[in-house]
Amino acid sequence: MAAHTTTLRGVFSFPNPVNEVSARTVAGGVAVAALVTLGTRWPWLLPFMAYGFIARTASGPTLSPWGQVVTRVIVPRLPFKAKLIAGPPKRFAQGMGAVFTVGATLLWFVFGLEIPALVLVGLVAVAATLESVFALCIGCRVFDVLMRLGIIPATVCEACSNLALARTQG
Repeated sequence: MAAHTTTLRGVFSFPNPVNEVSARTVAGGVAVAALVTLGTRWPWLLPFMAYGFIARTASGPTLSPWGQVVTRVIVPRLPFKAKLIAGPPKRFAQGMGAVFTVGATLLWFVFGLEIPALVLVGLVAVAATLESVFALCIGCRVFDVLMRLGIIPATVCEACSNLALARTQG
């Protein structure tokens, strides 16, 4: 029984630290999917995007088909060294993506509200593009603000707390 619990716990855990190269590559794929959705107005991409964010929030790349392709196939072939960064802000960012894409999916398919759904997809496209191209993670910035406000306890991300401390002392 303990082995099953350990295995299940392993599946539903988020990596910490995270390879920023992988995170940015995943974001690039998300940006492309969001831009295709905006350009074509194909709603059928939304449930796949939503699943990807939910899977990555729950387990990092483990249950995410795109996360698996990126971490096992694409990133190992790229000429970049791994750059390790704190995992909790990335998980928070994936959670934000899940909220936006699930919201867009529900708006479009359940309520028939195409334009509000496309607005949410547009926000995802902007955030994913900023992450992929400029390493600017909007969700990570929100996470940082919430930590500084004490809404997210420092114990959630010790590495983040140390970085915040270094910023105030530097």
